[in-house]
Amino acid sequence: MIREVLRMGDPRLLGVAEPVTAFDTPELHALLADLLETMAALNGAGLAAPQIGVPLRVVVFGVGRNPRYPDAEAVPYTVLCNPVLTPLSDEQEEGWEACLSVPGLRGLVPRYSRLRYEGYTERGEPLRREVSGFHARVVQHECDHLDGILYPQRIRDLRQFGFSEVLFPGLAAGDD
Repeated sequence: MIREVLRMGDPRLLGVAEPVTAFDTPELHALLADLLETMAALNGAGLAAPQIGVPLRVVVFGVGRNPRYPDAEAVPYTVLCNPVLTPLSDEQEEGWEACLSVPGLRGLVPRYSRLRYEGYTERGEPLRREVSGFHARVVQHECDHLDGILYPQRIRDLRQFGFSEVLFPGLAAGDD
């Protein structure tokens, strides 16, 4: 089922989500189906459970060919429960981000260039990857939602934050 995505200003986006304690349950599978269907319907690169009002440490992400990210490398479709992120160096890079909870806007956000993420699949199986580039950016963005952080809070220079159609005329239409 496509769910309503909460927008910036909703206090439910500001809380710290609770860990998943029961894996491979009908409730978790239903949540994941809703997250994936909602993300696909909105052409998102990822979605966190708190964005649809569920305060659990669950994110989904993945990018194939996406009109909102025409130059992005592919990111495998992933379900990640109870994630832990570990930067692999202090190196950061800035990149433009958008968010389904902050529609119509984009900002230049610093993120770690390389990191390891660990967590569990929906069945409770361990998952561990070392990633870089856009993949690392997407994971950091989605996992921030689990701690009540929206990307505008990470922008260093608010002159690099604005409406997508003004910053990038000709970018694929649609709310970010």
